Amino acid sequence: MKNNLKVHRAVKNLTQAQLAKKIGVSRQTINAIESQNYVPSTKLALRLSQEFDISVNDIFTLVERKPESNMNGQLNNGSENRITGISIS
Repeated sequence: MKNNLKVHRAVKNLTQAQLAKKIGVSRQTINAIESQNYVPSTKLALRLSQEFDISVNDIFTLVERKPESNMNGQLNNGSENRITGISIS
């Protein structure tokens, strides 16, 4: 999921620490969201949208991952991992 939280924060002239305090999270959480290292909960996304008075969709954009192929050339959509060829007796 991509986001433009940093842009909206800059428009309001807020530091990460100031925004974090306003919505009740740590500065590290804001940093992780802006760095695309953390996908916030629905509740947190709603808090952010309320703080900026914009919709969640104005902050966050869902980006679909492209399917990857495995060693056998089969498509793997990333939703499941399977180990095959192992037998436990």
